[in-house]
Amino acid sequence: MLAVRLNKDLENELNYYSKLNAKTKTLVVKEALELYFKTKREQNKKTPYELGEDLFGLASSKESDLSTTYKRRLKEKLSAKYSLNR
Repeated sequence: MLAVRLNKDLENELNYYSKLNAKTKTLVVKEALELYFKTKREQNKKTPYELGEDLFGLASSKESDLSTTYKRRLKEKLSAKYSLNR
């Protein structure tokens, strides 16, 4: 059992809505709470990417941009390697 105090405006709106839709106030409140909790659960769901986002690209180097700068890094290493051999 739960007792809830509502301000006058909210109570009036609840009364009006429940009469208009032929539902008890209890049923309206239950439906509202179910919708509220469902919405909150959906907002808290994270995609697999979001769950691991802070780990991607960090491996042993601790650098977060390895997946986007690999071409530049490879070119730099090859240039350094072959410029020493000449």
